[in-house]
Amino acid sequence: MADKQIKAVIFDLGDTLLNFGKVDTGSLFLKAGRLSYEYLKNADQPVGGFQRYLWGNLLGIRAQSFFSGLFGNDFDSLEILKTYGHRKKYTLTDEQWEDVNRCWYQPLKELTKVESDLIETLTALKDAGLKLGILSNTFVNACSLDTHLQELGILDFFPMRIYSYQYEFRKPNIKIFQTAAEKIDTPAANILFVGDRVNKDVNGALKAGMRAALIKTYTNAGKQRPEGTIEIEKIAELPEIIKKINSGT
Repeated sequence: MADKQIKAVIFDLGDTLLNFGKVDTGSLFLKAGRLSYEYLKNADQPVGGFQRYLWGNLLGIRAQSFFSGLFGNDFDSLEILKTYGHRKKYTLTDEQWEDVNRCWYQPLKELTKVESDLIETLTALKDAGLKLGILSNTFVNACSLDTHLQELGILDFFPMRIYSYQYEFRKPNIKIFQTAAEKIDTPAANILFVGDRVNKDVNGALKAGMRAALIKTYTNAGKQRPEGTIEIEKIAELPEIIKKINSGT
């Protein structure tokens, strides 16, 4: 029936559209710290010694992560960097601050893999008349994420992008799913949400009245799937699955 058709698809980002895999967070942080430190040093900023710089940022992120867990929202990494920099008397333009943010994201970006036919899949979904969007829990600023998506050639597929640091709530809070439905201008019942986590993606989407697809990955290995969850191995399966749902076959 028409009121049961899928008219929009909203994707999670990490380990869904962008596959990071299991990462060594300590190694990533060290590499990112070194990149950002060298950028600031080359920009003649009073960064001091590297170890002190690295530990200062590490403690700041841990503190922000603690409060994020306490209050159920995400912080804006760019604003945190600016606050830290202002205390240290850095003098950077807005564009330079965005470059620093990208330095911190760069090591994770370099690990990213996407499906080889991702652009073809997204084109097929768009050509089928489906609206496409992104809803991601993240503290990484849009200046870094959108640049990455642009470099991959997929940014324009997603005019609707919601990054949780922009809001006072995050997945699985039903409010952020409702916000996504409003922004993509589609009733929740006509939206398919695609993610990699049962607790944050599938459960949140289903509670919001959306359909949910779970992509098989290490983040949900051994986890029980709620009834009605669509299980996929690859995003490339979606065009055919949605076609069957919408045709009632």
